[in-house]
Amino acid sequence: MEPLLGQVILFSGNFAPRGWAFCDGQLLDIKSNEALFAILGTIYGGDGHTQFGLPDLRGRVPMHAGTGPALTSRRAGDKMGSERNLGQISEHKSLISNSKILSTPPNTCSIDATDDNMQPTLCINYIIAITGKFPRRN
Repeated sequence: MEPLLGQVILFSGNFAPRGWAFCDGQLLDIKSNEALFAILGTIYGGDGHTQFGLPDLRGRVPMHAGTGPALTSRRAGDKMGSERNLGQISEHKSLISNSKILSTPPNTCSIDATDDNMQPTLCINYIIAITGKFPRRN
Protein backbone atom coordinates (compact mmCIF):
# COMPACT_ATOMS: atom_id res chain seq x y z
CA MET A 1 0.00 0.00 0.00
CA GLU A 2 1.36 3.42 -0.97
CA PRO A 3 1.87 5.68 2.06
CA LEU A 4 0.31 9.09 2.41
CA LEU A 5 2.84 11.85 1.84
CA GLY A 6 3.89 13.15 5.27
CA GLN A 7 2.74 10.00 7.09
CA VAL A 8 4.88 9.25 10.18
CA ILE A 9 5.38 5.66 11.33
CA LEU A 10 7.65 3.67 13.61
CA PHE A 11 10.32 1.62 11.83
CA SER A 12 12.55 -0.94 13.54
CA GLY A 13 15.40 -0.77 11.00
CA ASN A 14 18.54 1.31 11.38
CA PHE A 15 18.01 2.99 7.98
CA ALA A 16 15.22 4.96 6.32
CA PRO A 17 13.76 2.96 3.39
CA ARG A 18 13.52 4.48 -0.09
CA GLY A 19 10.81 7.15 -0.14
CA TRP A 20 11.10 7.75 3.61
CA ALA A 21 13.34 9.91 5.83
CA PHE A 22 14.16 9.88 9.53
CA CYS A 23 12.15 12.29 11.67
CA ASP A 24 15.34 13.97 12.82
CA GLY A 25 14.66 17.61 12.03
CA GLN A 26 16.65 17.63 8.81
CA LEU A 27 16.04 20.41 6.30
CA LEU A 28 14.85 19.52 2.80
CA ASP A 29 14.94 21.57 -0.40
CA ILE A 30 11.51 22.94 -1.29
CA LYS A 31 12.04 22.70 -5.06
CA SER A 32 12.75 18.96 -4.78
CA ASN A 33 9.87 18.32 -2.35
CA GLU A 34 7.09 20.76 -3.30
CA ALA A 35 4.22 18.39 -2.46
CA LEU A 36 5.59 17.57 1.00
CA PHE A 37 6.26 21.28 1.63
CA ALA A 38 2.60 21.97 0.74
CA ILE A 39 1.64 19.70 3.66
CA LEU A 40 4.28 20.62 6.26
CA GLY A 41 5.13 24.22 5.44
CA THR A 42 7.55 25.57 8.03
CA ILE A 43 5.85 23.97 11.05
CA TYR A 44 9.07 22.08 11.83
CA GLY A 45 11.60 24.69 10.72
CA GLY A 46 13.24 26.04 7.62
CA ASP A 47 13.07 29.46 5.99
CA GLY A 48 10.06 28.72 3.76
CA HIS A 49 11.90 30.09 0.72
CA THR A 50 14.43 27.39 -0.10
CA GLN A 51 14.16 24.87 2.77
CA PHE A 52 11.66 23.35 5.18
CA GLY A 53 12.16 21.04 8.16
CA LEU A 54 10.99 17.55 8.96
CA PRO A 55 9.67 16.77 12.45
CA ASP A 56 12.40 16.02 14.99
CA LEU A 57 11.23 13.16 17.20
CA ARG A 58 14.66 12.27 18.59
CA GLY A 59 14.28 11.96 22.36
CA ARG A 60 10.64 13.08 22.21
CA VAL A 61 7.25 11.47 22.67
CA PRO A 62 4.65 12.51 20.07
CA MET A 63 1.36 13.99 21.28
CA HIS A 64 -1.81 14.73 19.33
CA ALA A 65 -2.33 18.41 18.51
CA GLY A 66 -5.60 20.11 19.34
CA THR A 67 -7.80 21.30 22.17
CA GLY A 68 -10.36 19.77 24.45
CA PRO A 69 -12.18 20.15 27.78
CA ALA A 70 -9.68 20.71 30.61
CA LEU A 71 -6.77 20.49 28.13
CA THR A 72 -4.32 23.15 27.07
CA SER A 73 -4.23 24.00 23.38
CA ARG A 74 -1.42 22.30 21.41
CA ARG A 75 -0.51 23.06 17.79
CA ALA A 76 1.44 20.86 15.40
CA GLY A 77 5.13 21.63 15.90
CA ASP A 78 4.80 22.78 19.53
CA LYS A 79 7.57 21.49 21.78
CA MET A 80 7.15 21.14 25.52
CA GLY A 81 8.69 19.39 28.47
CA SER A 82 12.13 19.56 29.96
CA GLU A 83 15.42 17.96 29.06
CA ARG A 84 16.41 18.02 32.76
CA ASN A 85 17.02 14.83 34.66
CA LEU A 86 16.67 14.34 38.40
CA GLY A 87 20.38 14.92 38.95
CA GLN A 88 19.90 18.50 37.73
CA ILE A 89 17.10 19.38 40.14
CA SER A 90 18.29 21.73 42.85
CA GLU A 91 18.18 20.80 46.50
CA HIS A 92 14.98 21.72 48.35
CA LYS A 93 15.23 23.29 51.79
CA SER A 94 12.23 23.61 54.03
CA LEU A 95 11.33 27.17 55.03
CA ILE A 96 9.72 26.08 58.31
CA SER A 97 12.12 26.70 61.17
CA ASN A 98 9.94 27.60 64.16
CA SER A 99 11.26 25.54 67.06
CA LYS A 100 7.81 25.43 68.67
CA ILE A 101 6.46 23.65 65.60
CA LEU A 102 9.41 21.40 64.87
CA SER A 103 11.67 19.80 67.40
CA THR A 104 14.28 18.99 64.75
CA PRO A 105 16.27 21.25 62.44
CA PRO A 106 14.72 22.13 59.09
CA ASN A 107 14.61 19.22 56.70
CA THR A 108 16.64 19.07 53.54
CA CYS A 109 15.54 17.01 50.59
CA SER A 110 17.94 16.09 47.84
CA ILE A 111 17.80 13.56 45.06
CA ASP A 112 20.52 11.04 44.36
CA ALA A 113 21.93 11.71 40.89
CA THR A 114 21.72 7.98 40.16
CA ASP A 115 17.91 8.05 40.33
CA ASP A 116 16.06 8.10 37.03
CA ASN A 117 12.51 9.21 36.37
CA MET A 118 12.12 7.74 32.87
CA GLN A 119 9.28 5.44 31.97
CA PRO A 120 10.37 2.06 30.58
CA THR A 121 11.49 2.89 27.06
CA LEU A 122 12.53 1.16 23.84
CA CYS A 123 14.34 3.28 21.27
CA ILE A 124 12.97 2.88 17.77
CA ASN A 125 13.06 5.14 14.71
CA TYR A 126 10.28 7.39 13.47
CA ILE A 127 10.25 7.87 9.72
CA ILE A 128 8.20 10.15 7.48
CA ALA A 129 7.00 9.44 3.94
CA ILE A 130 8.69 11.89 1.57
CA THR A 131 7.08 10.25 -1.46
CA GLY A 132 3.59 8.84 -1.71
CA LYS A 133 -0.02 9.69 -2.29
CA PHE A 134 -1.00 13.32 -1.62
CA PRO A 135 -3.63 13.24 1.16
CA ARG A 136 -7.04 14.72 0.36
CA ARG A 137 -8.81 16.86 2.94
CA ASN A 138 -12.21 15.76 4.24
